[in-house]
Amino acid sequence: MSVLMGVLRSRHPAALAAKVLLLLGGLLCVPTVAYAAVDGETQFVFNTFLFIIFGVLVMWMCAGFTMLESGSVRTKNASMICLKNIGLYSIAGLAYYFIGYNLMYVGVGDLGLGGLIGSFTLLYGPSANDIALVGGDESAMSAVVENGYSTMSDWFFQMVFVATAASIVSGALAERVKMWSFFLFTLALTAIIYPVVGAWTWGGGWLSELGFQDFAGSTIVHSTGGWAALAGALVVGPRLGKFRRDGSVRPTPPSNILLVTLGVFILWFGWFGFNGGSQLALGSAADAVAISHVLVNTNLAAAAGVMAALICSRPILGRMDLFAGLNGAIAGLVSITAGPDITEHYWAVIIGAIGAVVCTAGIKLLEKIKVDDVVGAIPAHLMAGIWGTLAVCIVAGGNFGVQLLGIVAVGAFVFIVSWVLWWVLGKTLSVRVAPQVERLGQDVGELGIEAYPEFVLMPEEEDDDD
Repeated sequence: MSVLMGVLRSRHPAALAAKVLLLLGGLLCVPTVAYAAVDGETQFVFNTFLFIIFGVLVMWMCAGFTMLESGSVRTKNASMICLKNIGLYSIAGLAYYFIGYNLMYVGVGDLGLGGLIGSFTLLYGPSANDIALVGGDESAMSAVVENGYSTMSDWFFQMVFVATAASIVSGALAERVKMWSFFLFTLALTAIIYPVVGAWTWGGGWLSELGFQDFAGSTIVHSTGGWAALAGALVVGPRLGKFRRDGSVRPTPPSNILLVTLGVFILWFGWFGFNGGSQLALGSAADAVAISHVLVNTNLAAAAGVMAALICSRPILGRMDLFAGLNGAIAGLVSITAGPDITEHYWAVIIGAIGAVVCTAGIKLLEKIKVDDVVGAIPAHLMAGIWGTLAVCIVAGGNFGVQLLGIVAVGAFVFIVSWVLWWVLGKTLSVRVAPQVERLGQDVGELGIEAYPEFVLMPEEEDDDD
């Protein structure tokens, strides 16, 4: 994505319909000799189609996160997970409409701040030419087509990426963070924190000018969410009884592994839109071929991640761990996201497999340092995201120094700002539910509704609580 976005969001769709016409001619047995270059309106339609359809795929990842998280938590917290996920998606959409997109893309560098941030103007909408064309003014057609894609299709595609970053935080802090405190942090993340990171990179800011590469967001999306989750986990603290007084870790296996598995498959499916759509154009044969390579690499990295995680789970975790294997798929996907446009596909296997090993080791590391991450989001998104961003240097042409600088700069900014926000929320509104609510479960304690009402709630023993 960073290559095509470049400075000032240089999205330049080119033509693909000639290939489609050739295919249709063959199917209809129509003799074909030669075709002229596809007209600009056809390019416009294909490029807009890419943003809309691939954006819908990315939006569907919210369902994947919901399934993964609701199956990972104990049954007494599943309803709260559902509410948090539909809430964070709604907040992300509103925040990105009111200010986020403008901060990320509009006029980055124009304020004399060295490419740090975009415009502080409120609201984002279609261009005047878009409105005129929809209103029946055919004279606006050429200006609309010249843009290469519908203005709001671009906004929609960018918006669903913001929601993905917020979903990462939700899973890590499950079962003990207050709903409204989480929603307030999500508002800050999607309205300001993520757009600032995006302005530095995809918006043509200072990191973009240095040559930082992140095709679809290993750092920009996934590590940003991971750093925010890590800050929150440190401030909010672990669940009651997760780490016993004797230093041992209390096992908290997923309550519904079927939902977790379904969630991972949905995420895998949505990731084809996440990475494939980041080609940002479907107007030429070259774009179609590039997207095909991206989808193949995405699939290979995820598959390699599953197998690598299963193989290394026994020596690292002491058991053949299905949950580790599922997280291995996500880690493989995150790892390849920074550079899925490579043409040597075996590298996708290697990158995805290493990412899964990093993730599995990260799960063990968090237990050692007593950081409670319910779904393994920090290892899968933050740690694998760091690896994937560095892996761009192997075969995708990244500069190691620039990639490392981007990782450090984004990490420092997101972690520090997030930690301060979580701390302020903790001192003012409180970020953690009361102990009795946590023991009973947030479904009953906060919402008054159970996800599984036919089950009998059995409160946790308090002896294990720190």
